[in-house]
Amino acid sequence: MKQVTAQLKYLRIAPRKVRLLADTIRGLSIEEAEAKLLVSARRPKTALLKLVRSAQANAKNNHKLDPGMLYIKEVRVDQGPMLKRWMPRSRGSIAAIQKKMSHVTLILGIAEKPQTKRFSIVIKKKEKKEEGEKKGTKQKPQQEISAEKAHAQEKTKEREQKPAAETKPKETKGALKKMFRRKAI
Repeated sequence: MKQVTAQLKYLRIAPRKVRLLADTIRGLSIEEAEAKLLVSARRPKTALLKLVRSAQANAKNNHKLDPGMLYIKEVRVDQGPMLKRWMPRSRGSIAAIQKKMSHVTLILGIAEKPQTKRFSIVIKKKEKKEEGEKKGTKQKPQQEISAEKAHAQEKTKEREQKPAAETKPKETKGALKKMFRRKAI
């Protein structure tokens, strides 16, 4: 019986946190595991989802297996190396911080009979942006631009027509003026 494996090394999430999510997908079919990972709110979900899809691609391309026959036979989460950092504490002491890493190994098994499809997962494809529509810049319609320009021109004409005595700033009265003064009394 063939086994298909995929490995993910040096994942910068603690193994304890990854194991919580890995335990939920163990023994499920590929589709059900993907669905569970997609709706999960935990941080390792993206890494495990990529790993499941990678194992599925390995089975399909390298071993010429039908993805409908595959299930997750084993998920093993081992501890990787640890980054050791220090935090200063009171009275000149220090506290150790351990930034842990995980090594995840996924083994797919082949079921004897194909599993029935309970649902289908739809992956939305990214839309290509047009040339004028770049990151962070949106073009306004020509009518809005011309209306804004016309409004700005009217304002400048009004300012030019008013005498200098009328254009002094308005004084605000109230508690805010008393509280936020430039100089102390």
